[in-house]
Amino acid sequence: MRKKAELNDLDVGPLQAFQERKSLGEHVFESLKHSIVMGKISSDEWLVESHIAETLGISRTPVREAIHKLEREGLIERQPRGGFTVLGLTRNDIEETFGIRSVLEGYAARLAAVKHNKEELEALEKKIEEFQNALDRKRMNLLPAINTEFHDLLYSLSKSSKLISIINGLRDQIYRFRKMNLKEEKFAATSNQDHIQMLQSIRKRNAEGAERLAREHILRGREIVLKEFDRQRPDQTKE
Repeated sequence: MRKKAELNDLDVGPLQAFQERKSLGEHVFESLKHSIVMGKISSDEWLVESHIAETLGISRTPVREAIHKLEREGLIERQPRGGFTVLGLTRNDIEETFGIRSVLEGYAARLAAVKHNKEELEALEKKIEEFQNALDRKRMNLLPAINTEFHDLLYSLSKSSKLISIINGLRDQIYRFRKMNLKEEKFAATSNQDHIQMLQSIRKRNAEGAERLAREHILRGREIVLKEFDRQRPDQTKE
């Protein structure tokens, strides 16, 4: 039996300030979406409009607006007996998303190697050091955010706003996967070594090398996530 989602950490106040900047429904949507992406609401929890509205102390109308938008974005699905649940990841989701990422991020690394200014690489170096420091202290919960910041800096070095926009369209799925593969200390260490090698290629303006390393990095992550997926769902037929 599914349980109702715990929404104690959902940030929706103060309401008046939110209404000045955006609709309340939009803010509820962003808060729920953040909770789903961060894994605070799992696929075995039940989202019910009346329960969410009551918990947040607001009317059902903005909650309904938020729920419908989450459904359109493919993050939740309607249940026959009422309410909604978070859509779980499928094996095809993993393979497709990582395949697309490997191409896009490989191209971003190629452009970064060609277009970067020398002083811009300092930010990447600091993120590598920050990641290693968190890993040494076994602060695994900090790694996904640091890793995301590293990749965002790398994308920015491509100087291609269109490419960055396309990559950011996958941001939510990327973060969900990133949380999965950075739980493993051995892979996290390998991931940071990959970043070091990518930075070295970019510094040398080795476009082909940077692209190859970035693609290998992403596809290595795919294998880790698929392994964990298969472990958790041994009864699911592989596609």
